Amino acid sequence: MELESVPGVGAKTAAALRELDDPEAALRDGDVASLARAPGVSEGRAARIARGAIRAEHDDPGGFAATTRAREIHEAALGLLTERTVTDYAAKRLETIYPSGVRSRIEEVRAFAEAAMEREPDAAVAEALESVEPLAEPGDVRVRDRCLATRDAERYADAQAAVPEVSVEVVDDARQLAELARSYSTVVALDEAFAGVDVDGDVRVEPDALSEPASVVPERVLTFFARNRDRIRAAAEVHRVAGLDAPCDLDALLSALDQLDDDGGVRGDDELDRLATAVDDLDAAVSTAESAANDHLREAIEEQDVTIEGTDLLSLVERGAGVDSLLQRELADEYAAAVEKARDRLVDALELRDTEATARRAFPDEPTYPVERDEGVVGRLREELTAARDRRATRRKRGLADDLAEMRADAETLVDAALELDVELAVARFAADFECTMPELTDDGGFEIEGGRSPLLDVPFEAVEPVDYAVDGVTVLSGVNSGGKTSTLDLVALVTTLAHMGLPVPADAARVGRVSELHYHAKTQGTLDAGAFEATLREFGDLVSEIDRRSTSDAASGAPASSDVSAERPVLVLVDELESITEPGAAATIVAGILESLTEREATAVFVSHLAEDIREAADADLAIDGIEAEGLVDGELRVNRSPVKGKLARSTPELIVEKLADDGGDDGFYGDLLSKFE
Repeated sequence: MELESVPGVGAKTAAALRELDDPEAALRDGDVASLARAPGVSEGRAARIARGAIRAEHDDPGGFAATTRAREIHEAALGLLTERTVTDYAAKRLETIYPSGVRSRIEEVRAFAEAAMEREPDAAVAEALESVEPLAEPGDVRVRDRCLATRDAERYADAQAAVPEVSVEVVDDARQLAELARSYSTVVALDEAFAGVDVDGDVRVEPDALSEPASVVPERVLTFFARNRDRIRAAAEVHRVAGLDAPCDLDALLSALDQLDDDGGVRGDDELDRLATAVDDLDAAVSTAESAANDHLREAIEEQDVTIEGTDLLSLVERGAGVDSLLQRELADEYAAAVEKARDRLVDALELRDTEATARRAFPDEPTYPVERDEGVVGRLREELTAARDRRATRRKRGLADDLAEMRADAETLVDAALELDVELAVARFAADFECTMPELTDDGGFEIEGGRSPLLDVPFEAVEPVDYAVDGVTVLSGVNSGGKTSTLDLVALVTTLAHMGLPVPADAARVGRVSELHYHAKTQGTLDAGAFEATLREFGDLVSEIDRRSTSDAASGAPASSDVSAERPVLVLVDELESITEPGAAATIVAGILESLTEREATAVFVSHLAEDIREAADADLAIDGIEAEGLVDGELRVNRSPVKGKLARSTPELIVEKLADDGGDDGFYGDLLSKFE
């Protein structure tokens, strides 16, 4: 798949997607999690890219929801699903499921949905999912204790691109390499020419280092796992609770994660901890040792009786000698003891081993008072300890990074599977909450709904009355006010939309004819002005023209009626009280004309209207009329059979009221006369 051929993917986005291991597979599978790992691609953007790729894969022209109300129904259906997700990812992933007229796409989602409906939503799984998020790629890794060195300018550029986390230096000879070794704890030389060069410090010659960046910068792997540790742990818990097959040994993965600290460092290594503590505590330990030596020497001086003969004192003064000479002559042993105490205190406090010899030189043998550290020696000790710590850390990081690098693909699969489980569970919850079934999808046109209940109504779902309704061809739906005509249209639109998304529908059973577009025109509020009225008529004129164009195109191409190309499928038209756009007299004529055109073109349509009888009289074609029948008034409340009755012109609410008054009698025939006017 050519990346830039995907709708919505330009050169910049394509370059970002190429950073992924297999962008084509991610696009083909609608893998939002993988696509969102591309630099600068958010989950929402990834969902839009995936949707475009899916359309391209199935040659889907889109545009199923052809009107504002049809799009609102799709958004409402999607909202019912996303409300049942736990993770933000699952909500975005569900956005890749859209209504389509292409059978291959519908069947693809149906297979997913049927498997999802087998899932049992579980509170423990939902709780575990709360901490699962897509894995994030850290972009702020920077390593300052090591560098790469090369003599080649071209390799220098390659190294900067391959390993941006470390400095890259150009060196000409062993002398410059040795200088680098004094500045960094580790130098990785990329040129074979440096093999065998003997310089002080940790210098490694690795010509193939750029092919394995993790060996140079294990922090790249470790930081990735440290930043994503909680997400991976949560995904592992989801697998355990849900009984999913894990792609790796979860205990081994979690054990490796336990060796990481929050910053990507290695923990659980006593030797590394000792060295790190020694570096951190060096200044304090030197000061404490220094104080111990001075305390010892002060006490010795206070207890010592020193007698200096006049000639000795005169000799000391003449030589310009001070107290140091006096200490050397009179308290040499005590000074030596004090210094030895300081040295032992320093070595013990920092638990020094290989660097003990350097530490003992931190306090000189020459007597002074007070006893003072040798700052140069202390500085060298700090360098030695820091270098030893960094070398130890690098070795441990390398070892752990090698282990974790082998688990990265499995960790990604682990998290992706947990996130996809949330998508499946959302579909399972939706199907369970609204007692859904998978509809039969046919190429015959029309629809049939048994026991359909709309979750879009503003009442608890369990209180919704079931509706049976079937239509083939063009039908006018009549009925009393507040009888459920609009909610029936909404139910038909919702079932049709869900069926074309490949999802279960809220009904006991349903048959839905596959169409390329859903045109649902909601009821307008009040009569439209001339301009708006003209625009509405143009919409229907364009629709009829488009149907004719498709028919002509199909005939010319010889495409069979069952072809899997959405442009060759019929449309479903739902209209709610179109008569409200203009005067009632003209409205009946206009609606009759529209219905005649749709009938001639074998479209499927349901027009809700209070002018059903007038429309039938104005039409030249034999129009079907269904009715939502009122059963009567009981205590002032309208009782209605919500399922439309085929071939029945429903009576109006005023007629029912007049009938009730006529039945009550006592009006000298007035109400009876009024009732006869309805006949």
